[in-house]
Amino acid sequence: MALSTESYKGTRDFYPKDMQLRNWMFGTLARTVRSFGYLEYGGPMLESFDLYAAKTGEEIVNQQLYHMVDRGDRKIAVRPEMTPTMARMVAAKINELARPIRLFSIPNLWRYERPQRGRLREHWQLNVDVLGGDPLLAETELLTLAVEIMRAFQGGDKMQVKVNHRKLMDEFFSRRMGLTTEQAHKVVKAIDAKSKVDEAKFKGWLIEAGLAEEKISDLNRFFTSSLETIAAEMPCEGAAHLLNLFKMLEESGVRGQVVFDPTIMRGLDYYTGTVFEIYDVSPENHRAMFGGGRYDNLMGIFGKEALSGVGFGMGDVSLQNFLETHGLVPKFDSEIDVMVTLPKGEIRGLSEEIARGLRVSGLNVITPLAVGSFGSQLKIANKHEAKIAVLFGDDELTRGEVILKVLGTGEQINVKKEEVITRVISILNGKE
Repeated sequence: MALSTESYKGTRDFYPKDMQLRNWMFGTLARTVRSFGYLEYGGPMLESFDLYAAKTGEEIVNQQLYHMVDRGDRKIAVRPEMTPTMARMVAAKINELARPIRLFSIPNLWRYERPQRGRLREHWQLNVDVLGGDPLLAETELLTLAVEIMRAFQGGDKMQVKVNHRKLMDEFFSRRMGLTTEQAHKVVKAIDAKSKVDEAKFKGWLIEAGLAEEKISDLNRFFTSSLETIAAEMPCEGAAHLLNLFKMLEESGVRGQVVFDPTIMRGLDYYTGTVFEIYDVSPENHRAMFGGGRYDNLMGIFGKEALSGVGFGMGDVSLQNFLETHGLVPKFDSEIDVMVTLPKGEIRGLSEEIARGLRVSGLNVITPLAVGSFGSQLKIANKHEAKIAVLFGDDELTRGEVILKVLGTGEQINVKKEEVITRVISILNGKE
């Protein structure tokens, strides 16, 4: 029986055109993050299962983790996220890394979940983290960086950062609402999923958590209050922190893209302070594209000093959906600059000499790998979307010339053999 050509469910094949888009996205991401002084790191695809059991949310560990037992009887897992690996690596060299520690990576990640728009089983994700430094300054920098990334894709006016603070919510749940820890946990889970269900379902979850009608009204009133109103009525550390954060974001030139939203919870258990999500404002794609927040004592499980950090993760699938929704994907030129033809075997030496010279000059050059006629080799050049074809005619060769055919326009130019490289570069640069 013939094998299927379909890829594994929830994964993608990347043909050359797809790789052009992916490389452009990843290049833009890396270039922007590096401009803020973040350094790239990498880690293994496989980690100890215990690492994720200790530092990853229950849903991922119990339902989405790809794991196995290796030949040495060790339980290992395919990484579903990068933060535990980053924490392990930082803990291993915590006294050697320059502080504040600014790191980024674009790893390949796996989760066994139902494939849907914006979410697949395999994806790549930009991870950005800063550990140490003043929390307000670090969070301001990271949120500014998130906005600048979207601006780098010409999408700064098509997104919005929604910010909240876990300590503000803890204060509200305990002091204003009088909820138990268990009740608060259920309410947080309900709020985290609020955008995915209708009002009746959401209210049902709140009732199941033990909230009376009066408390549900208090909760809804809180959701629609401004940060300034909340800070005045319920002064606390979380509210004061957010007020200062927004002031700094104003100074950093990104305040217009950032708003307070008390419904932002972030599901992962290790977030302890500021939390945020970046939303696409388009009705066609109105969803959280990526997010993150502050976490404390990330190194605790390794027996190292407490080190607070703030970070975010941006998946390539949701980024691509955003770019395509808003028409921000550029038209990519062919990566093949020149095809040097081979009309007969006797001139292969000259053909290779020209191809070699063009490559040394930094151009991408293909050859047909078979002797053929003008027509057949031009078909190959067009199929590969080469920009220029170098042709050899008998009459031209007797005069020490070759033909440069500009495939986009059909123009043919006779040039001296020794001038091929300079003329090709001149044409590609639009100078003739």
